[in-house]
Amino acid sequence: MEVKLGLKENWQQFSLLVLVNAFVGGMVGLERSILPRLASEEFQMASHTAIFSFIVVFGIVKAVTNYFAGHFANAVGRRRLLIYGWLFAIPIPFLLMWAPSWNWIIVANILLGINQGLAWSSTVTMKIDLVGDKQRGLAMGINEFAGYLSVGLVALLTAWIANAYGIRPYPFYIGIVFVILGLALSIIWVKDTQLFVHKAAAESSVPLLKNRFWDTSLWHRNLGSITQAGLVNNLNDGMIWGLFPILLATKGFSLADIGLITAIYPLVWGLAQLGTGRLSDFICQKDLLVIGMLLQGVAILGLLWAEAFFVYAALSFVLGLGTAVVYPTFLASIAENTHPTDRAASLGIFRLWRDLGYAFGAILTGILADYFELNVSIVVIGCLTVVSAGVLKVRMTC
Repeated sequence: MEVKLGLKENWQQFSLLVLVNAFVGGMVGLERSILPRLASEEFQMASHTAIFSFIVVFGIVKAVTNYFAGHFANAVGRRRLLIYGWLFAIPIPFLLMWAPSWNWIIVANILLGINQGLAWSSTVTMKIDLVGDKQRGLAMGINEFAGYLSVGLVALLTAWIANAYGIRPYPFYIGIVFVILGLALSIIWVKDTQLFVHKAAAESSVPLLKNRFWDTSLWHRNLGSITQAGLVNNLNDGMIWGLFPILLATKGFSLADIGLITAIYPLVWGLAQLGTGRLSDFICQKDLLVIGMLLQGVAILGLLWAEAFFVYAALSFVLGLGTAVVYPTFLASIAENTHPTDRAASLGIFRLWRDLGYAFGAILTGILADYFELNVSIVVIGCLTVVSAGVLKVRMTC
């Protein structure tokens, strides 16, 4: 079999992986708009820390699964990890529909974390394997576009269904369809990409890392800078996921309005990545990351003064745009700074720290909101995001 690297040369497999990743993102979208409301209305949970527990569990499990997905990607194979990810997803919609207690929701999010860690990691790595050096940013932009556009659309759809027919069970029926289609496509049509890794490794001039974990986490100037920014990015996303619907509810917005405002963020995040991913192939990635983190920080701090619907919608738009600038750039930058043999492992380590940000953000937000007030959480998370942009500016190089 002749192996050719490039998006055009492998468009069929690439397109299939884009579709599969849209279904992966849809599994997260099932919860995005309505789970905090489910906690407070059906399970009478008042503590912010307790409500955010599902995000903490999801973040930790996904982070650890990312690490192992990266660690075993070469040995087990990307396609096999993708199939395993879908197998773990099978019970999720049923648990969300029928959960008699909050502990069942926690179990569903453990499985969701495993599903996302295995399935999303696999599709990211396989796309990078297929396209080679010149189109990594575009490839990651398309990948993240598909995943997060799906998150936003499904979040909007589930909020509408919940508003019209009740929070359970109808919004979660969509998840059953995603699991069936995602698993079937992965088993029948997706092919592994190990041969592409071997070809890229033979052509690469990037040196091997001395210690994959510590170089990616801290010591390598570029990799360490990207990793801390990834952690802070998901730290603020964890806050937005859990706190934004609650904040909007305290302002008197309806469930439909909350669903629309909260959906703008991942929708813009998803759509804009088609352009921002391509930009990272031409523009200094450091500059893009600094700009993106600053946009996020400004949007989060802007929540302190927002009152009207259109202001919240505008801030959700800016937050989505800032995240769209950094998300594909993170992955393209990790790939650019690693040898193909190290790449899957480094991506897994980066995603370990990045998705631990969900847990750190949810815990920090919940504690600050319970012991102080919601605005204190917003100030702390917003300032941390601005500081992260400063670290990128000082430490990273083009």
